[in-house]
Amino acid sequence: MSPSRDVGTHPRSLLAYQRDPYLRKLETNVRAAGHDENGNWVELTDTILYPEGGGQPADHGWIGAAAVIDVQHVSNTIRHVIDGEPPQGRVEVAVDWDRRFDHMQQHTGQHLLTAVALDRFGFRTTAFHLGPEVSDIELDNPGIQTTTLREIEAAVAAEIRAARSVRDRWVMPEAMANLPVRTRGLPEGHSGLVRLVEIDDLDLNTCGGTHLRSTAELETIALVGTEPMRGGTRVHFVFGGRVRSRLAAHEQRGALLRDLLGAPDADLPAVAELKLEQLKQAQREGRRLREQLAELLAGGLTASMDPVATCHLDAGQVDLLRPLASRLAGGCGPAAFLLAADDGTFAVALGESCTIEVTELGQLVAKILEGKGGGRNRLFQGKADHPELLEAAAAAVRDALRN
Repeated sequence: MSPSRDVGTHPRSLLAYQRDPYLRKLETNVRAAGHDENGNWVELTDTILYPEGGGQPADHGWIGAAAVIDVQHVSNTIRHVIDGEPPQGRVEVAVDWDRRFDHMQQHTGQHLLTAVALDRFGFRTTAFHLGPEVSDIELDNPGIQTTTLREIEAAVAAEIRAARSVRDRWVMPEAMANLPVRTRGLPEGHSGLVRLVEIDDLDLNTCGGTHLRSTAELETIALVGTEPMRGGTRVHFVFGGRVRSRLAAHEQRGALLRDLLGAPDADLPAVAELKLEQLKQAQREGRRLREQLAELLAGGLTASMDPVATCHLDAGQVDLLRPLASRLAGGCGPAAFLLAADDGTFAVALGESCTIEVTELGQLVAKILEGKGGGRNRLFQGKADHPELLEAAAAAVRDALRN
């Protein structure tokens, strides 16, 4: 039998998501509807959909056939942003339960993690963020070591196994002085009852979010990383279903890497490191060979008796265009060199004997190749749609040189 959530004094005006976060459907009435910069919206007389707040994202769900894509506090009411036309009259409201339960796991887990970090290790939580895949808290201690993280993780796992009950209650603000409440203070101007969420014999916290009935429903925890933040440490975590999803994704990637690298899990880092080093060596050798090939091609082009020398590079030679053009610019031999590659890149390099401005010839070539580019210092480079028209461009450049 689940523990009662009706502990202490409750306001008479609780909404359904506050009365019972496990409620998945509700019949209620549309009180108002309209449109603003966020889209069409609906206000209801009651709702099971949680509005964004306290580090917890808004619920998604449906009002009739219209999908609810956001829920926000607006003044003294709750506004549901919908994808569709606003319904009227009596409606059925349904919550995206998978999303809701995930948020309940992560938020309840954050309460437990924060309590354990403070009580067992002296680390105070200063911020909380519930993300779509990984959530995080910020602890006020810098440089938390991996061994300490594993100790925190184990301590939280022990409290999950203890199946501590989680319940809420409402108290007047003045009563909080006599309770061991963990809080960063009430909102400015708050009046009336305050909602407290309690993990049995472990934590009492001011919170308006949706929570589980027991720590057992958290299933498990994984602390998945840290980073320095504002003089403290941001700790990334996942609970419950997110742990299983993350593990399944890791296993899938692991299987793919085992096939690609031909190695068992334990050897994957060493094999990957070896492959990367081999790749770096191959890249260095490739650069050396390209330099040599560019040098040989440049020698052949400068020996041409034609005043305009051309070179068309195929798909496997695209990387040669820039180093080749750089070698030819300002060199001896022909007055102009026209280079084009199958990927559409092209270059115009002027020899030392050419007296025409490079931009003039470059724009002439670009027009014929149906491209554009720019240049200076006897070198024009660009991108064209028709590099196969290189010889037509060369003929035009010859005419320009004669004229």
